[in-house]
Amino acid sequence: MRTPLTLAVAQPLCVPHEVAANVAAHAAAVRAADARVVLFPELSLTGYDLDAPSLDVADARLAPLVEACADTGALALAGAPVGDGAGSAYIGVLAVDGAGVRVAYRKMFLGGVEPRRFVAGGGPAVVAVDGWRLGLAVCRDTGVREHARRTMALGVDVYAAGVLEAPTDAAVPEARARRVAADHGVWVATASFAGPSGSRYPQTAGGSGVWRPDGTPVLRTGAGPGEVGRATLR
Repeated sequence: MRTPLTLAVAQPLCVPHEVAANVAAHAAAVRAADARVVLFPELSLTGYDLDAPSLDVADARLAPLVEACADTGALALAGAPVGDGAGSAYIGVLAVDGAGVRVAYRKMFLGGVEPRRFVAGGGPAVVAVDGWRLGLAVCRDTGVREHARRTMALGVDVYAAGVLEAPTDAAVPEARARRVAADHGVWVATASFAGPSGSRYPQTAGGSGVWRPDGTPVLRTGAGPGEVGRATLR
């Protein structure tokens, strides 16, 4: 029988462009969460400034987060702009554990002005943890039914998304999470930015959460930065 999975959704305070400070906040959230998986918001390591440089997986500034994951046995899923070595940039999800850092997913469905800087990712992605399969998503992905369908085709137990919304759109992540759960019968987790996130978002909505496969909520965080919510998936 598959063991329960402890999953945390974190919304650390972000200092735009200050990767070292944001890594420290991520590492603190991992240590506080006491969870096997810790999910972070879209572009959580840089903030939503679309001119922030791409972050290399070998960047020495990521070392404190790798160390925190090594010490706790956690997998962190953090947001950052990433490159491909050929000049293209993507909105990425970094998978960080005690062994290091890798790019686990690139956002497929870009929104707003994002295409001015970023290229759409080529396909869905799944990370496996202790027998659980987590399908990855970033913000607008969650509002496109095609994304969920293609991700579920890979075999998914949890749909995990890092998102960012303005306070006026605070209800959007939950509505999308409930729809994915209803359509596909999977757990859904969203980590939503809280506090300021770059010049385009002087305030963000927070309200991270986890929903059961029937769409009912297990937990919801508040709107304040620094909050971490933890759930056990069975």
